[in-house]
Amino acid sequence: MPLSEIPLCVWRTRGQTFQFQGHNIRYWTAGQGEPLLLIHGFPTASWDWHYLWQPLAQRFGVIACDMLGFGDSSKPVRHAYSLMEQADLQQALLAHLQIRQPVHLLSHDYGDSVAQELLARHHEQRASVASCVFLNGGLFPECHRPVRAQKMLLSPLGWLVGRTFSRDDLVKNVVQIFGPHTRPSESALDDSWSLIESNRGTRILHKLVAYLHERVEQRPRWVGALLQGSVPLLFINGAVDPVSGVHMLERYRQVVPEPDTVLLHGIGHYPHTEAPGLVLRHYLTFRERNPSLSLQVACS
Repeated sequence: MPLSEIPLCVWRTRGQTFQFQGHNIRYWTAGQGEPLLLIHGFPTASWDWHYLWQPLAQRFGVIACDMLGFGDSSKPVRHAYSLMEQADLQQALLAHLQIRQPVHLLSHDYGDSVAQELLARHHEQRASVASCVFLNGGLFPECHRPVRAQKMLLSPLGWLVGRTFSRDDLVKNVVQIFGPHTRPSESALDDSWSLIESNRGTRILHKLVAYLHERVEQRPRWVGALLQGSVPLLFINGAVDPVSGVHMLERYRQVVPEPDTVLLHGIGHYPHTEAPGLVLRHYLTFRERNPSLSLQVACS
């Protein structure tokens, strides 16, 4: 049965705001139980999780924010954006919510790198992570295949590319990374564009995309975080994603000891919007088969 969506106009009314280093950060919470932190990707926002939000909130205490520079959060122009800082932001949000127990992570794309940093901090005893599930993302930068817009934003003229970036450009670059039968509707594209241009976000796209360089710089640390074996991990991957699809999953299986993976055939870069029911089922199965996570779930 298809999962119900939450319209963006409704999603926005349910958000709250807290301050992070002088910037307004929009965040959402729902449900009760063990904390589950959802970390979104580039260039979108936490609304990406809207299909999964209510089903997960029936079982867990779900938390998500629009990271700095994304969605409806602040987008300062004179700012050096960093995945490290985004991990600081996630920890600041948990502190704001007075969550002190180990947190479960569910991440996508850009958010995968933030989750990897939180895993690294867990192994350094500077964070407390109970489990981590990744969706399509650049876990291994040598396997990541950026789209044309990302390459252009990384160029010396990236600032100009960003300022002239339009909804049509979004469509050209996003549609190609979805599965052939799971492409977003015009309405969904309108909403995604609304989140990107909110707070004049196109002015900073070239700064945000610098995360691709940061992934390379931090590869030993972030790949090393996957090899520790003390935190249950799962990689759910949309197979036909040209950016980080089956080739990324194959690399994961080569590098990570005793890899736990799921391959979704016919699904692209956004499994949580293309096949949310499958993602939910595999996520709940993962939680059930890890007794150390001390969770009893009735899969519906």
